Amino acid sequence: MNTKIKRIGVLTSGGDAPGMNAAVRAVVRASSYFSVECVAIYKGYQGLIDDETKLMNARSVNNIINKGGTILKSARCLEFRTPEGRKKAYETIKKHTIDALIVIGGDGSFTGAMIFHSEFNFPVIGIPGTIDNDIHGTTHTIGFDTALNTVIDAIDKIRDTAISHNRLFFVEVMGRDAGHIALNTGIGAGAEEILIPEEDMGLDRLLESLKRSEKTGKSSSIVVIAEGDKTGKNVFEIAEYVEKNLPYYEVRVSVLGHMQRGGRPSCFDRVLASRMGVHAVESLLKGVSNVMVGIDNSQMILTPLESSIKGKTKINKNLIRVSEILSV
Repeated sequence: MNTKIKRIGVLTSGGDAPGMNAAVRAVVRASSYFSVECVAIYKGYQGLIDDETKLMNARSVNNIINKGGTILKSARCLEFRTPEGRKKAYETIKKHTIDALIVIGGDGSFTGAMIFHSEFNFPVIGIPGTIDNDIHGTTHTIGFDTALNTVIDAIDKIRDTAISHNRLFFVEVMGRDAGHIALNTGIGAGAEEILIPEEDMGLDRLLESLKRSEKTGKSSSIVVIAEGDKTGKNVFEIAEYVEKNLPYYEVRVSVLGHMQRGGRPSCFDRVLASRMGVHAVESLLKGVSNVMVGIDNSQMILTPLESSIKGKTKINKNLIRVSEILSV
């Protein structure tokens, strides 16, 4: 173990995700287990600049593993993007004799951590926390599984209404650049069509698919659409186009929005966050830095921060094939 590290800082940054608290808990308790102090940094990088910190112990994180959001709060920080802002953050690091930093967040948060590492040669490790599952170097990010279950629950309820009124529902889910949520929940909820950024279906093809569904006896349909889909300018434009061309459908739109971020983390996300938090602490104490903790084939792995930021996640082509077969 690296005996030079006596105190580890931990922060959450960017959009919140269910399971972040479980990751914070794991970092604090793993630090305690290895007789290392842990400093909580509130409000992300802004808190590092403003010196909003608190020394934690194993009891400080009681009863948070089941809570959504993040007890450390999160904030966007434009000041940290400047050399002057990062210098202030480093002054806080030195003031509290923090020897290493664990950042729980997404690619923007990791970009800040990587730059901070390069400027001050300071040990950093990232833990991927985002519901979009769009970070290279891990098959699952913290919060993704919980978001899937939240969306599935919502679509199941929407389908009850769709069936009762013979309606066509367009359900928009999060996923500006990646369709992982839409593809998985679309299959899980039995959607007739799934629109994702990676596959431009086109309006005409969508119409043909819905016509086929109607001819085979479907009186109601669910279309799951990722917010970043390129089929139309937005979900409302697509819905309007379909309603004009398929007048026998009564079309409705449901945008699930930020409800997907909230709620208690699933068991999977709690376990994943716990494993990642412990592995991050252990890796720092072994002298590893400037990497992100990930999971692949149920095993903890490490990926250089630069690769996790610049790498592209790939949509599962087999899932696309499954969705096409099942939409008959």
